[in-house]
Amino acid sequence: MLQMRRLICFEKLAFGGAAIGVSVRGFCSVDFSRIKICGLPRVVIVGRPNVGKSALFNRLIGRREALVYNTPDDHVTRDIREGVAKLGELRFRVLDSAGFEYHPSSSILHRTASITASALATSHFALFLTDARAGLHPLDLEVGKWLRKHAPHIKPIVAMNKSESLFDVHGSLSSAANEMFRLGFGDPIAISAETGLGMPHLYASLRPLLLPSLLNDEGSFQHSHHQDTSLLHVDKSTLPLQLAIVGRPNVGKSTLLNALLQEHRVLVGPEAGLTRDSIRTQFQFQGRTIYLVDTAGWLHRTKQEKGAASLSIMQSRKSLLRAHIIALVLDAEEIVNARRSMKHAEVVIARRAVEEGRGLVVIVNKMDLLRGKNKSSSYEKVMEVVPQEIQTIIPQVTGIPVIFTSALEGRGRTTVLNQVVDTYQKWCSRLPTARLNRWLQKVMSRHSWKDQAAQPKVKYFTQVKARPPTFVAFVRGKTQLSDTDIRFLTKSLKEDFDLGGIPIRIMQRSVTKKDATGASKSRRSLGRVAERTVSDKRSVLVE
Repeated sequence: MLQMRRLICFEKLAFGGAAIGVSVRGFCSVDFSRIKICGLPRVVIVGRPNVGKSALFNRLIGRREALVYNTPDDHVTRDIREGVAKLGELRFRVLDSAGFEYHPSSSILHRTASITASALATSHFALFLTDARAGLHPLDLEVGKWLRKHAPHIKPIVAMNKSESLFDVHGSLSSAANEMFRLGFGDPIAISAETGLGMPHLYASLRPLLLPSLLNDEGSFQHSHHQDTSLLHVDKSTLPLQLAIVGRPNVGKSTLLNALLQEHRVLVGPEAGLTRDSIRTQFQFQGRTIYLVDTAGWLHRTKQEKGAASLSIMQSRKSLLRAHIIALVLDAEEIVNARRSMKHAEVVIARRAVEEGRGLVVIVNKMDLLRGKNKSSSYEKVMEVVPQEIQTIIPQVTGIPVIFTSALEGRGRTTVLNQVVDTYQKWCSRLPTARLNRWLQKVMSRHSWKDQAAQPKVKYFTQVKARPPTFVAFVRGKTQLSDTDIRFLTKSLKEDFDLGGIPIRIMQRSVTKKDATGASKSRRSLGRVAERTVSDKRSVLVE
């Protein structure tokens, strides 16, 4: 009878259009928007494969971030993905986990279960998702047993997903609820992650749990009243940094992410192509917020790559366009065997990053495999040759930093992060116009012009934007700066202002003398100019 009352209440909320939150009383209000993300409670979504966990994750965070694809015989989600959920005025960190499936002969499934167990150990609550249309599945019972064993401190909320088709006069929804009650975690709630049905009822179940956890956690609640308002006037180099880890399959990207986070967040192993989702997470380094994205192995789409694999490649490319700094991971052992630093796919990534105006850091991973008496020469050769070859492959950006490390051993974490932060600060740098013009006078005097009579008259030089640094040279007359002149100015900027390793753009404009009416005329040069024509999210060079 109680179940029927709850289901009738749900039907009124779902179909009557009731506002989220009107059915819950008795708790003082908390402004979740003023609480720092690290202080929000964590809610992990668990369940067997293909019940809609990623679809619910996307629904809660308000965007399509997790891959959703119907693969009855495979797992699309293999790692823990985290985002900030918004449900009414509620805010919480939601974690999307891999589908649990008891299969002792599969090492991949065993490893995904251990990652989910680690996530549960640090979470406050859990959403146990089932499929209402399929009814109570034997694997649902296995998940229930697994939760009692690995997370005895958590009593999950059971949610029946895909319930939109069960609202009929035959009592199908009530039958499904009676089945799910056998899991032993209380009355289930009916939702639909695809259509948004039942979100008010999910809100009503979560709110009494989330509010007491915040009120009891004095630290996070106190932080809510001390929000940092200095961001309105802060330099862009101190804002959160977006770092994307890219590279070919099986070079150690996920191992590097785990090493940087200092926790077992994503699945690693010898199998190529383990990562499918572009896993995005955040952490703090020396007081700075870093958003870290581990992408699936970058490949070119072919006819053979369909379904989830094809979606992974597209998602990796989007992550590259959103990032500020690109960490390109290479395999030291493959470099020795192939006798070259970068293969075609890696060259494509590096050049694409530079063309998009992103900072680039190259990380040579698996250096531990080159240790030993018989491999010492290879170790030294790799450290000597790789920076030289990268400079040859990408001549338009000088001073690209190269870091040699072993993510498996956890070495070089601080070195990698310090270099990433240093590159980001250069990428965000702004130089005063007065300083630039003093520099320009010295630079122009030491440049050897082929034809002194045809030497361009650069009136002044200024920086118009950062991220990446973009400059404008105002040239008097019709004589334009040649490509050689632009390269000379770019090289001088990098050397004199320590801007190596990041792309720099120089535009030029022609300035004519004042006409008889006293109005000045200016026009854009018709020469070869690199000019930004789109937003910062995607930079395109127009020649």
